[in-house]
Parts: sequence; structure tokens; C-alpha cells
Amino acid sequence: MLNQQIAQIFYRMAEFLEVKEVEFKPRAYEKVARVLESMSRDVGEIYKEGGIRALEEIPGVGINIAEKIEEFIKTGAIKDYGKLKKECPIDLEALSSIEGLGPKMIKTLYKKLGIKNLYDLEKAAKAGRIRNLFRFGPKVEENILKGIEFVRRGIGRFSLGEILPLAREIENRFRSFRAVDLVVIAGSLRRKKETIGDLDILVASDKPQDVMNFFVNMPEVERVYAKGDTKSSALLKIGIDADVRVVDKKSFGSALQYFTGNKDHNIALRKIAIKNNFKLNEYGLFLLAGDKEKYIAGETEKDIYQSLGMDYIEPELRENAGEIEFAMENKLPKIIGYGDIKGDLQMHTTWSDGVNTIEEMAEQAMSMGYEYIAITDHSHRLKIANGLDKKRLLAQIEEIDNLNDKFAKQDKNFIILKGAEIDILSDGNLDIADDVLKRLDIVLGSIHSGFKMPKKEMTERICRAMGNPHIDIIAHPTGRVIQHREGYQVDLDEIFKVAGETKTALEINAHSSRLDLSDVNIKKAVRAGVKLIISTDAHAKNQLLYMELGIAQARRGWAGEKDILNAQSLDKLLESLKG
Repeated sequence: MLNQQIAQIFYRMAEFLEVKEVEFKPRAYEKVARVLESMSRDVGEIYKEGGIRALEEIPGVGINIAEKIEEFIKTGAIKDYGKLKKECPIDLEALSSIEGLGPKMIKTLYKKLGIKNLYDLEKAAKAGRIRNLFRFGPKVEENILKGIEFVRRGIGRFSLGEILPLAREIENRFRSFRAVDLVVIAGSLRRKKETIGDLDILVASDKPQDVMNFFVNMPEVERVYAKGDTKSSALLKIGIDADVRVVDKKSFGSALQYFTGNKDHNIALRKIAIKNNFKLNEYGLFLLAGDKEKYIAGETEKDIYQSLGMDYIEPELRENAGEIEFAMENKLPKIIGYGDIKGDLQMHTTWSDGVNTIEEMAEQAMSMGYEYIAITDHSHRLKIANGLDKKRLLAQIEEIDNLNDKFAKQDKNFIILKGAEIDILSDGNLDIADDVLKRLDIVLGSIHSGFKMPKKEMTERICRAMGNPHIDIIAHPTGRVIQHREGYQVDLDEIFKVAGETKTALEINAHSSRLDLSDVNIKKAVRAGVKLIISTDAHAKNQLLYMELGIAQARRGWAGEKDILNAQSLDKLLESLKG
């Protein structure tokens, strides 16, 4: 978490410096921020072992930045960041959360209209004052209002990828405490929702007061709202609320089912219990006999579901979206497991905008037990990402061939597939010629521009790309960025239809900022018979661990192993690809 906190500060410092029109420094802070995010090792540990000299060995970190990292480790703050915030009258964090508003545009809005915050921005947009600014116009003004509405819907919520590591740290800390018998973080996090509003922590213990004292004194706790005998509530330093409840081991399963939710799922279960002369609550399942109650189940969740005459329902499915009816008829699909993926089919390296080399990505993948990966650096149209042109792509193919020869000599049962993420142009054509694409093992088509195209045109654009014989997969199919940008307008029913006709797979992008397709659209794709892949879009080797988030998304969409191409062996995968 320390790496992420410092990285976010450096990103903000880069934005402030860009507003002040300071040259070079913004890029330096951004580069270091990306490196910190990609590191699997905590900078606090690095500093503890080797001091400031060890920090200087981190790529992109000179003495100036190393001193700032040291300052944060020691004090929890960086003075220069505080100084920049005071000097800048603009709420840069809030304004930059609006899609399309970069530091230069924000500076123009401040200079021309005195806009300092979201309130000022909304007021000016509604009054029609922004459209008259040079390089803005009515469409930009309209998009700003939509962006404000979108951001406000997500206020107070955190992305799953942001909260999950912290939740596991807390869970493991509880697990190591002598007074704790069982602990699970329930609620929306256990159901693996895309965004999380709060944490519900359930503990089984016969020493609840010890557990309460342990919780309120955790280093993650910022402020305690309430401390009771079996329940305490607190604000964590990251800004999310957390509730801890202690129950008897006998009731742990029923409490876990109750606090996992969702609400509609729980109401439906209680109705079934009542219909069968039971009472179901967080303390257990009870058989009603006159004015007496007989405890039937409650120690485990499986006991609850089985006693109600149904199969166990995985937490990711508990949305009252048909899962209860399927469970009662023993017809629940076998959803993909967290260990079923055999390879990752989208990642980026130092050839484009990634942090690690091809070999480093491969070594990380092998440590995760994968059989294969695909290297899919950006094509040259995406200049901001140092995209590859024909010449560099052919050179990369040669490097991958050499690495595969090296692994073969080392008797490693692993292969690197030659791939690329190719930009789909506005007319549906691709920015790399077919004579180069045919030399690749796997080709992803994706959209990185023209997000505001009308629905019909965007749909035709993607469908035309799927008609290319070399496009195997459409990456992040709706283009959304969680809590930052809504997806572009596209007719997914038509996309699913054409994907089936052209044998083009659709990606479930596991990157924590995307999770695209959504769970709802995955379910529709599965029903339409569309083949899917789960990939991380990793830009650093530790981001290959995002695969868990993509699998969770697939599970929420009722996808099974048979629906996911990269849950298959390499031979079966290659047979399934279009080329």
C-alpha cells in the first residue's frame, strides 16, 4: 500500500507542476509513479534494508525523489506536495477526475473563468460559458456535465483492485491474532463487486472484547466511530469505513451468508425458509414448531443452502438474478475457478509503455504456473505509448523467437506467443498492414480514440475490424474506465452476433481500472455463445496478478471454463483462434 500512496502523490505533483508549466519534472514524477506501482516489493522494506542509497537504485529515482520517498516513509507526508497544493488555488484532484480534463485545460478554465472546483465547473457549464472558450465548444461542455454526474455517482466508493490488497492485509492480521478462530471479509468485497463502499469483517471468537481492542488499535484505523461488545465501526486511513462483528462459531456460517448479501438474494432465501416452516437470520436456520425453535444449521454456509434444499451458491453469483432457482433445480453452471487460467493474452513491455522486459514478464508468468503468454505491445498509432511500427514489431518477433529457443534449451514447458494490440481506426481498418499481422500468433484489436462516435458508427467500426482475418480478439470491448469514464456507445447485441460469425473472441480485461466486459455483459455474451478470454493488460510484471480480478468478473457473469479460451491448453487455444 505504501508504494501506491507515494505513487498517487507523485502523480498529483506531476499535475500541479504541469499546471505551473514546469518543464521535464512532471514526466519524471509520472515515470517514478509508474515504477512504484509496478513494484512487488514495498519501498518501506527497501529503505529499511539499505536506506536512501537503496531507494536511488529504483529505476528513475534520483537523490531528489529518493529524499521525498524517505520523507513520506518517516512522516507520512511530503512537504513539497503540501506546498504545491497551497500555492495552487485549484482543486486539481477533483477537476482532473472528469474525463477529458487535463492540466492544460484546467489551467485555461481557471484563467478564463476562475473555475477552482467541481461546483464552479458545473455552474459554468450549465450557464453555457465553457463552450465559448477556444478549443472547448458545446460538445466539450456537454461532456463535462456528463463527467460530473458520472464522478458523483462513484463518490465514496473504491475500486475492487484498490481495496482487495488492504482487505487481505487486515484479514491476515486478524487471522494471526490468538483470540480469532475464523475471519472473513464479507459484503460486496466477497462478492467481488467492481466497486466497494465499505468493509464488513466477520470474526468467530469466544473473546469478543479482545477482538474489539485489537481492531480499534490497528495501524490502518484513522478514527473509531463506535466500539461495542461484539461490533465496532471505524474509518480506515485510506478513507473507507469498516465494521467488525464477532459471532459464535456455531453461527458463523449463517452470519457469513447474511452479511455477504446481496440484500435481494437474502430476502429471497428468507422467503423460501418461511415457506418451508423455517426461520433464517444471521444466527442460524431454525425449524419452527409451535412457539419453539429448533436450531438446524448455521456453522457453515453450505449447511444453510443444503438445508433449504438447494446447491451451494458461490458468493460472486448472489445477486438474485436466477441463481436461487437454478440452485433449487441443481442446474447451477460450473463457473470458472481461480486456478483454471493457463496463460495471459494481453500485456505490455519496455518495447512500448510497459515497465518490464519480455523476459521478465515471462519469468513472472512461469512463477504463476502459466503455460504461455502473449506479448501484445501497442501499435504505432498510439504514439503516447511508444507504439511499435512495422520495423520494430518485426524486431520484437525476432527477440521472442530467441527467448523461446532459450526456454526450450532450459527444458521449460512454456512459450511466448507473438502478438500485438492493434489500434482500430475510425473507419474500422487497422494501423498495421496484414502482411505483418499474419506473422503474429495472436492479434488484439482495440479502440483508443474517437470514444464519442455515434452508436451506429462505433458498432460498424468494431464489426468491420472483426471481419479482418487476422483479428483474434477485441480488447476491452466497451472502453470504460471504472469511476473515470463510461464506455462508448455500442450495440453489444450486434457485436456478439458478428463475433460469433467471424469467430472473434471478446476480452474480459482484468486490469483493476477496467474490468471490461462488465458482469452483466459477460452473462449476455455467454448466452450468445461468444468465446471470451481473460487477460490483465499488464504494464508491469506484478500486474499479471490482476488475473484474479478478471476471473472474479467472469464468475459474476456465470462464465465457465468452456467459455474462456485461455483456460484451455495451448493447442486448443491456437485451434480456437481465427488465424
